[in-house]
Amino acid sequence: MIGYDPTPYQIDLNCHPHRKSREIPGPRSRDLHARASRYYRGLSGQVRLFPVAFERGSGCLLEDVDGNTYIDFSSGIYVTTLGHCHPKISEAVAEYARRLMNAHDFTTEIKVRLLEKMAAVLPGDLKCFQLYDSGTTAVEAGLRTCRAATGRHEFISCFMDFHGKSGHSIGLARMSRFSGSARPEGFYLVPRPDTYRPWWTRPDGTLDTERYLEFYDKFIRESTTGQVAAFVLEPIQGWGGSIMPPDDFFPKLRKFLDERQILLFADEVLTGMGRTGRILCCENWDVIPDVVTLGKGFGNGFPVTCMAVRTPYADAVDKISASTSYGGNPMACAAALACFEVIEEEGLLEHARQLEHLFKKRMAGWTEKYRIVGDTRCKGCLLGIELVRDKELKTPFEEAGRLVYQKAFGKGLAWVPAGHILRMSPPIVMPDEMALRGMDIIEEAIAETEKELLG
Repeated sequence: MIGYDPTPYQIDLNCHPHRKSREIPGPRSRDLHARASRYYRGLSGQVRLFPVAFERGSGCLLEDVDGNTYIDFSSGIYVTTLGHCHPKISEAVAEYARRLMNAHDFTTEIKVRLLEKMAAVLPGDLKCFQLYDSGTTAVEAGLRTCRAATGRHEFISCFMDFHGKSGHSIGLARMSRFSGSARPEGFYLVPRPDTYRPWWTRPDGTLDTERYLEFYDKFIRESTTGQVAAFVLEPIQGWGGSIMPPDDFFPKLRKFLDERQILLFADEVLTGMGRTGRILCCENWDVIPDVVTLGKGFGNGFPVTCMAVRTPYADAVDKISASTSYGGNPMACAAALACFEVIEEEGLLEHARQLEHLFKKRMAGWTEKYRIVGDTRCKGCLLGIELVRDKELKTPFEEAGRLVYQKAFGKGLAWVPAGHILRMSPPIVMPDEMALRGMDIIEEAIAETEKELLG
C-alpha cells in the first residue's frame, strides 16, 4: 500500500467514545479492581486515579468491562503504537504460537528476517543487535556493553529520565523509591535542557545549550574519576513529562562526547518505532547513538525489546553474556518484524509527522486562553501539557493535573498523568478526525477544571 489509509481505523465519532454505565468507572470495573487489589499491589498512578478494567481494544479504541468505549491517547502507555490488535501483528504472533514458541537463542528464519530488516531500517552503522523481553533488561545489557567497549565503568544520566526498575537501570534515575536504596557508585545525574524550565539562559531568556555542555565538562572533570563509559538519556523524557530538548542539543552533545571518547547511549524504549515520526527519535536531529534500546512499540504489545550497537563496538556484545531465555523467541521476532512492515506499508512515519502538525495547530493559543496551561509540546505522536498555578512562577498545579486527567477519562479519553503534566501518546495510526475529537475532550476538561479550581 502506498500512503496512509485510515479506513481500517475509522470509527463513528457520533457513537464513540460511548458511555454505557451510569458511573465511570462502572460497577464491573470497580468490582474487578477491588478483587484484584486484595492480592495485586504497586499499581501505577493512572490506575489509582481511574480504576477501569479494560476488556478489548481495536485500532485506536478501547472498551471496558461495562461496555464504555474510549479513544486511546495512551497507546497502552506508549506500547500499542500501531493500534490495538493490528491484524497483521496479531496473525504473525498467532502463527508462531502454533508453530514454535521458544528456542532460546538458536537461529530461526523469522529471527534472521527481523535482523536483516533492522539492519536495513536503522540509521548508519547500527548493525549489531540483541533481543530481550523488557526495556529494563535491554538497558542493563546496554550498560554492560558500554563498559566492555570502553574499559570504563561510570555513567552519566539525567534528572527525571526513566530507564527501568531493576539494578543499574534504577541507578540511572533519581527514583530510589523504586529500589529503597541509594544509587550505585559511579552513577551520576546532571540536568538536561528543558526549554520551558531552563537552568541556563541567554540574555534574551532562551535556553543556552552551550552552558549545559560547559557544566557537563566541569562536572566530568571535577566530580567523576574520569572513567565515564557513556552518557545515557532518553531523547525525549517520558515519565518526566514529555520534556523535549532544543533542536541543537543532541548534535552538540554528540560532538561533545566524541571529543572525550564517551559513548552516547540513547534509551529509545519509549520514543522509538515511529512515535516521533522517525524510527529513532534521534533521527529528528540527524544523530546516530552508539548504543540504542528499543521497546514498547517494538512489538506493539508483545513483550520484545532490542539493544542495537554500532559496528565499531559490536565485539563488546560477545563479552557480556548477552543472551536471555525469552529474548528473540519466534513469536517476539514475528511481532517486531510485522511492526516494521506495517510502518512501511501504511506510510506511518509520514502520518505521525502530519499528526504532529495537527496537534500543534489544535493546541496553539492554549497558553494564552487558559490560566492553568503553562506549556504545550509535541513531537510526532508524543505530547505534553504542563499545568501551573502561577504562570510567572511556573508553579506546578498537581490538583489541576489530577482533575483534568479524571475528567477527560470520564468523557472517554484514555491517557497518561504525570502529576501536573499530562502526557499523550496516541497511536500513529489514528485518523485526523479521531485525533481532533480527543483534543476536544482534553480542552473541555481543562476549561471545566480551571473554572472549578479558579472560578
